Amino acid sequence: MTSTTFQRARSAEAKRAREAAILDAARHLASERGIREITLTDVADAVGMHKSALLRYFETREEIFLRLTADGWREWGPALRAELARDDSPTPSSVASAYARTLAARGPFCDLLAHAPLNLERNVSVEAVRTFKLVTHDELEQIVAATRTALPALPEAAATDVVATAVALAGAFWQIATPGEEVLALYRSDPRLGHALVDVEPRLAGILTRLLRGSLPGHDDGPAGG
Repeated sequence: MTSTTFQRARSAEAKRAREAAILDAARHLASERGIREITLTDVADAVGMHKSALLRYFETREEIFLRLTADGWREWGPALRAELARDDSPTPSSVASAYARTLAARGPFCDLLAHAPLNLERNVSVEAVRTFKLVTHDELEQIVAATRTALPALPEAAATDVVATAVALAGAFWQIATPGEEVLALYRSDPRLGHALVDVEPRLAGILTRLLRGSLPGHDDGPAGG
């Protein structure tokens, strides 16, 4: 579709389809280049409309990506819960590994998690933030419940902290693990900078394992991340 062929959506169904096309375009661009690099004009060009036309559907660039972050929560939550449900003998390390594995496999979602509190929630309407927070609240409740089903002795507050820690660190570690090509080459070329090379999944699994063990008095199921 090009800007010359774009027609404004006239019905509610057509509007939903246009919004979905915009979100799909933004999702694809972000997975290729990272959220930081994508402008509203980039998204508009990808769906074949002028930026002013796109603003009829989303108030800002940030609203588009905040919607994608909510979609990411809706996709990650069920995937994590399915992983936890398949674990016949859950331990702190196996639960931590499920968190780390499912997050590390979703790089674009980790990218969104880092940007959401920094800027995506700061250039949108209060109603857009409210809608987003209600999605994360619903997913959080279900993830906490699934985590406590796996580890019944885990207090609810501790389970909530595990989720908060997991998503915060996944977002931060993903940014560290995906620098520009020149910076990545620098890290690899100098042994003194090896600490800057982060492998998201094992690092996250180790930290979450220790957090879970510390929240279960007297529990020890072996080395962290094992």
